[in-house]
Amino acid sequence: MGTKAQAPIGIFDSGIGGLTVAREVKKILPDEQLIYFGDTAHLPYGDKSTAAIQAYSVKIADVLLQQNCKLILIACNSASAAAYELVKAYVASKAHVVNVIDPVVDYLRENHAGQIVGLIGTKQTVGSGVYLQKINALNAGIQLKSLATPLLAPMIEEGFHLENISKEIVASYLSQEVLADIEALVLGCTHYPLIKKQIREYYDGKVDLIDASETVAKSVAAFLGYHQLLAKSQSGSDDRFLVSDYTVSFEETTKLFFGKQIRLQKYPLWE
Repeated sequence: MGTKAQAPIGIFDSGIGGLTVAREVKKILPDEQLIYFGDTAHLPYGDKSTAAIQAYSVKIADVLLQQNCKLILIACNSASAAAYELVKAYVASKAHVVNVIDPVVDYLRENHAGQIVGLIGTKQTVGSGVYLQKINALNAGIQLKSLATPLLAPMIEEGFHLENISKEIVASYLSQEVLADIEALVLGCTHYPLIKKQIREYYDGKVDLIDASETVAKSVAAFLGYHQLLAKSQSGSDDRFLVSDYTVSFEETTKLFFGKQIRLQKYPLWE
């Protein structure tokens, strides 16, 4: 691995959801330079075909390799499910690749063996069965109960998660029979950390909420440490945020996700 520790971390997602992951990575690893790519021209990935998601993902991986990234983090559940193996094969020895699903599965193995665990996510993530396959392969006696919650991501993107109505929508999903008796709940979409407070209130703190953004950020820190690839000091280079299509509303929502104003650079994938 000829990658230098001072090289940036590349993070990509279909849109802004992955910014919750970027924010956690930055919190744990303040010295790292991040290059974020939001494929806004093709969002959401949740309703795209596997082949389409794979094509976009490889193209974005290419952009991040050109920026000399030492690690590429696929900060999107749909892309992690559809394109992780392909991206890994594509970048080969040039960079490490991490997805948002495996760290969560590892966390469940260590903390919730033999328990009933819930999962909420997009139709694509739940429908792909990727969590179910990986959890069953652990043979850890974890019973996974999945529920597609398609209204939550658009509700967050439109800013309605700050209104009272969000409480009712969250409650109408979480009160469904399939999620009865769970001891932990996987927030299986990178948008959902923004409504963690409402979900925690619904469960009165009695259910372990597994926020993929935190779990994945810790996993990236451990991974870079193990491979001796942690940046020693700030590189002096600012974080960069690239989008395949620029809109004003997207810039507004970015503020909501990252907690501060960031400047988006338009970087079309196909000219």
